[in-house]
Amino acid sequence: MDRLIQTAWTVFLILLIMFALYSIIPTLSMRSFFFRGSARKKNSRGKEMVCLTFDDGPDARYTAQLLDVLKKNQVRATFFVVGERALKNPVLVKRMKSEGHLIGIHHYSHLSNWFLTPNGTRKQCRRAADAVASITGDRPVYYRPPWGHINLFLPFTSGGLRVVLWSAILGDWREALGKERLKKRILKHMRDGAVICLHDNGENPGADRDAPTNTIAALKEILPDARHRYDFVTVDELYEREHANRRNKKLS
Repeated sequence: MDRLIQTAWTVFLILLIMFALYSIIPTLSMRSFFFRGSARKKNSRGKEMVCLTFDDGPDARYTAQLLDVLKKNQVRATFFVVGERALKNPVLVKRMKSEGHLIGIHHYSHLSNWFLTPNGTRKQCRRAADAVASITGDRPVYYRPPWGHINLFLPFTSGGLRVVLWSAILGDWREALGKERLKKRILKHMRDGAVICLHDNGENPGADRDAPTNTIAALKEILPDARHRYDFVTVDELYEREHANRRNKKLS
């Protein structure tokens, strides 16, 4: 019996080490290689550029409300959609595109890369991109891994998609956070080059179903004033600015 327990512990430790090498360590060590925002540099209009991003949708109830708020304030954003939810709500996806928002992918299902094989990650990205392309006619270029989880092979299995993380993730999936505290967090992290991660769906593990009510309410109060100070842009604009800055540095 002692030998059996010892063997079981050995197997457990080996599996734990393998899991750490495949998932946790890459998530902690590889984040700096992926896009998380842009260096500070005001645009030609003198405004600071901020990117609002929304994960996990579209949601039949909350995404429509969010789009109404963004449209009213003439704010463009980036949506990292879940493929299967996009197929259930094609009208919302079409509306995102028609109102000038950028559509990226999250995965076909909201699954962590920590528990996907390299081929599993590849399939999730491809199916999500296929879903969006079937609705909008355009194939997504940008990809945010669910929960920001990275595995060892992600750079080789994301199908050439540009991986986007964030400069600030604010915990808006918890309903108990409340509108006022969320407002303070959003305002605190608004700066030139920021990529702010928010959510328009609360159905994933660890999230509260109605948490997006706080996000929508906070943005209703923030955006009327903030849009005069900040230029709310999509991820591709920040991404291109960052790469232009890098090219200029190499040339100088």
